Amino acid sequence: MGRRMPSLRHEALLELFRNRPALAAELLRDALGVELPAYAEARAESAELTQVVPTEYRADLVVLLWEDTPRFAIVVEVQLSPDEEKRYTWPVYLTHMRARLRCPTVLLVVAPDAAVARWGGQPMELGHPGFVLRPCVAGPERIPVITRPEQAREAVELAVLSAMAHGQGERGAAIAEAVLPGLVGVDDERARFYFDLVMCSLNDAARTALEALMRGGTYEYQSEFARRYLAQGRQEGRQEGRQEGRQEGRQEGRQEGEVIALLEVLEARGLQVDDQTRQRIAACTDLEQLRRWLRRAVSVQSVQDLFEPAAT
Repeated sequence: MGRRMPSLRHEALLELFRNRPALAAELLRDALGVELPAYAEARAESAELTQVVPTEYRADLVVLLWEDTPRFAIVVEVQLSPDEEKRYTWPVYLTHMRARLRCPTVLLVVAPDAAVARWGGQPMELGHPGFVLRPCVAGPERIPVITRPEQAREAVELAVLSAMAHGQGERGAAIAEAVLPGLVGVDDERARFYFDLVMCSLNDAARTALEALMRGGTYEYQSEFARRYLAQGRQEGRQEGRQEGRQEGRQEGRQEGEVIALLEVLEARGLQVDDQTRQRIAACTDLEQLRRWLRRAVSVQSVQDLFEPAAT
């Protein structure tokens, strides 16, 4: 059986591990509780098996933890849908890598979808008494929710993975907002790639809220990269008030842009805005208040909740 062509999302997830091989070890240790040996370096290695094994047996990625010699091997498999064939090939990856490297080897299945994660975590009875493979699965419930900028600065790939796993939920905008400071210092090409992954992972309301926050001239984590990104790729379909909101120093334009963005988020979430509420929002001249409402609009259950005092 020939290998399936990888999807763009599949390759994007793998790229996170290629760019930061230690991400595999961090997920195993911190999210899944796997005890790892001390190591000096994590390396992404070729996932090709030797010519003795048929060519269809090729793992997605192998990460080696080094301390002079390989101390531990992690076979990383990104799984976006159930594939019963993997229940036969995964044991091959593990046993072959263990024989080749002469070190402990573990299978890490990365599955951003909860149903796929449950499928991937099922134990595999191999037939030999006591020989059961139980994959280590990083599903949504195991992938951490990264909402603090300092976390993203320390491990931007983990923050992007968090957005890809949780971006459709009510905390999607907060996760995406935390990713932005993590892009500072990242080369431009990789920053654009990560930003695209995050934006594509958000629901419409979270995406609109994040774009509006980034357009604001006083947004703490706005970067030169983010400004260029928005100028090049986020202008389609914007109304005149929001276009004016991009022009630095034009208070009225920025205010109108925030109002329109807030109303769009509420509309995208299916929350009805009556005329009185619309007028209240439009009459607000405090940009910071508008942005607080915008952040809350992503998760409130009703429009009235928008104006309730925030819980402490």
